[in-house]
Amino acid sequence: MDITPKKGRFGWLRRIEELDPVRDCHAIHRITAGYEFPWDYQRALEFALFCTYCVPTISALLAETGEFEKRPQKRYDDTSLLMAELLEHGYDSERGRESLRMVNRMHGQYDISNDDMLYVLTTFIYEPIEWIDTYGWRRLHPKERLATFHFYCEVGKRMGIKHIPESYTELAQFKLDYEERTFRFTEDNRRIGTYTLELYCSWYPAALTPAVKQGVFALLDDRMAGAFGFPAGSATVERAAVRALRARARVERFLPKRTQSRATADASNKTYPGYPVGYRPRDLGAAACPYTADSAAPITATPAPA
Repeated sequence: MDITPKKGRFGWLRRIEELDPVRDCHAIHRITAGYEFPWDYQRALEFALFCTYCVPTISALLAETGEFEKRPQKRYDDTSLLMAELLEHGYDSERGRESLRMVNRMHGQYDISNDDMLYVLTTFIYEPIEWIDTYGWRRLHPKERLATFHFYCEVGKRMGIKHIPESYTELAQFKLDYEERTFRFTEDNRRIGTYTLELYCSWYPAALTPAVKQGVFALLDDRMAGAFGFPAGSATVERAAVRALRARARVERFLPKRTQSRATADASNKTYPGYPVGYRPRDLGAAACPYTADSAAPITATPAPA
């Protein structure tokens, strides 16, 4: 659908106010993540990945596959870009359905519990919302929150995730309860967390590695740090990081609104140069898990008429 913004810096927000968070959940979420807060969404999802690695059953599976030890950048890029395809094109588009088949085929190789799958889904909803409310250049509109919830619930259904709560608050409570029940230290958590931290450090000059590590430690809460066995973050570094993020938000508030989506323009992508030009979703993760059109995927919805 057409999502042309209104005039002015808050033109996208005024456009969102005209849309329905259920019927237009993809359009609203694409505006939020692709136009209004692409940098914040990327940073928030990086920390969302850290959340999932605090769950021992998830980190144990990742440790068993060896993907984060041998190919951390590729594993990161595959996940990030497949989800970006859904964001940019929608879950019922041709590229969206192709992305979902790839995701489902990769997950189908392993015995993953429904609750673990559901928990990972919640991190895509609530971690960016919390990040933007804390560090974004404006707070999210209620329609943006609900649209994010409905968008990923539809994604979850097409991934075969069962028992997805039907309300925003009920799913948020599931997330909190699951973290309380499962977050605890294991060696697998430490290994996967360390591989991920080293990956993040690799995106910057080597001289900045100590600063990047201290910045990550400062932004992790105590429960997450404990689950990884990471040192507690410095309060001084945390204050400096928060001030820097909020200063960035104040500057961005006065910048012109974006007129092109940055959903698939991931600067940290090192595996697929020039993406999305010349690539299809089936190319993501293809070496480890070849794409087939009849992948085990409960994708039952059909594309809406144009």
